[in-house]
Amino acid sequence: MRRWLLIAAAAASLLLTACDDGGQQAEAPPPVAPTRDAVTHFGGMMLLDHAGPRAQIHLTGGEVLWFPAVSDAVAFTLLPEESKAIAAIYVSDMATAQGWAEPDTWVLHDAALYVIDSEARGGMAMPEAVPFSARPAAEAFVARHGGRIVGWADIPPDYVLRAPEDDAPMPMHSHGERHGALGEPTIFDLLGEDPVTCLTPAGEVAATPAAATAATEVSQ
Repeated sequence: MRRWLLIAAAAASLLLTACDDGGQQAEAPPPVAPTRDAVTHFGGMMLLDHAGPRAQIHLTGGEVLWFPAVSDAVAFTLLPEESKAIAAIYVSDMATAQGWAEPDTWVLHDAALYVIDSEARGGMAMPEAVPFSARPAAEAFVARHGGRIVGWADIPPDYVLRAPEDDAPMPMHSHGERHGALGEPTIFDLLGEDPVTCLTPAGEVAATPAAATAATEVSQ
């Protein structure tokens, strides 16, 4: 009888420990708003120069890593050389964001649904995993831009780790311009400067009013 009591006590202790661990894991650090000082983990670029969904990974030591595309954050978790001491991962919530140009709201990565294989291109002009906190919003996106809906764990590794396609449109930009394409040019005047060119969804360079004015002046 004493033996069974000891076993039961040990089991209860393990259960309490598991609950405590689960509670600690649930207490994720809150998302933070990026500033002009935010630099991407891969490439060391200015985060706010990239339109479209973004991601932030909080390490257990308190460091926040920034990614200009959700696909980059997924790749980070798959690369063996990158840190596995992750406290939280947040992705842009495109169901509540002001738009593709202003992904200003966040959702925990495992609470979101993702549209992959759509026509959308992320901040690095690569296929993106577009996150949504609500399925109806994801379904509406698929209806307009194609693709399919999956969970974080179901995003194929080769979707985020593949090399750039030879015919993939590369963003052409001027200082103060954001990268990324979806339905309309994503050029912004963040630094008070007029953008000159922008990337259309088909990868073609479209002239902006500033470019047209400059061309007129040159011709004269």
